[in-house]
Amino acid sequence: MDDSVKIALVEQKLEDMKPIIFKLDATIEKLSEVNTTVSRMLAVHEERLSKSEEIDSVLFTKIDELRDKMDRDHNDVLSRLQGLEKKVWIGIGIVTALSFFFSAPWEVKGPLNIQPESVILETSYSR
Repeated sequence: MDDSVKIALVEQKLEDMKPIIFKLDATIEKLSEVNTTVSRMLAVHEERLSKSEEIDSVLFTKIDELRDKMDRDHNDVLSRLQGLEKKVWIGIGIVTALSFFFSAPWEVKGPLNIQPESVILETSYSR
């Protein structure tokens, strides 16, 4: 084959490849745009995730503080109830002791409680 024919064939093949090359260029540009968009989306999502983790850590800290406060309040109420219960049982004991003491069937004898002796008068009549 002649050199001019070879050159013409190569030029023809090059002309046939031009639309494919243009399509590849457009595809590469679109892929780079998509890559940029995906990178932005990932950055936004990463920022949201980091903010969410910060919020979660603050919430967990507040939950722990509230649990500790609830435990302290529960212990305070429990100790107050136990003190009140102790006072009630002491009061019941005092009332029981006083009612037993005042309703006792015995008499207390002592120096302040002197019983008079019964005196029997005897009279003699002579008839």
